[in-house]
Amino acid sequence: SFWILLRNSGEWVGRDGVLLALFSTFAFDSTAYFVGRAFGKHKMVPTVSPGKTWEGAIGGLVGAIAAVIILALILHTPLDIGYGKLVFIGFAVGVFAQIGDLAESRLKRSTGLKESGNLIPGHGGILDRLDSIVFTGVVVYYCLRWFIG
Repeated sequence: SFWILLRNSGEWVGRDGVLLALFSTFAFDSTAYFVGRAFGKHKMVPTVSPGKTWEGAIGGLVGAIAAVIILALILHTPLDIGYGKLVFIGFAVGVFAQIGDLAESRLKRSTGLKESGNLIPGHGGILDRLDSIVFTGVVVYYCLRWFIG
């Protein structure tokens, strides 16, 4: 798993990389949800995930980018690689978090499930909380390898 590779990437890269991936992914999810609920008018893929809107996706991208920049400033580590690269990482995390979310929704729909459990009230199940991180560990791993070495 790329999460293990990311964690074992070295003293600061591993710890900060995992924090970066998780924090920005959860920021994407939360921001997309709240922006979509407040301003969402244009459905993204209604047959796969009827609640997802383009407005929510854009809000989520902004949230992921902001989260990456904020975390890099807080950590004061070599993740201070320049704002352009941080924006790129945040954007990539947002895009791939959305892809993971839609892939999980498509998988549920193809099996006839509306929800993947009721462990977390108000959500479609535990998979709905974890679907976005499926690809973001890979994205952050390769971005940090590319930008830092």
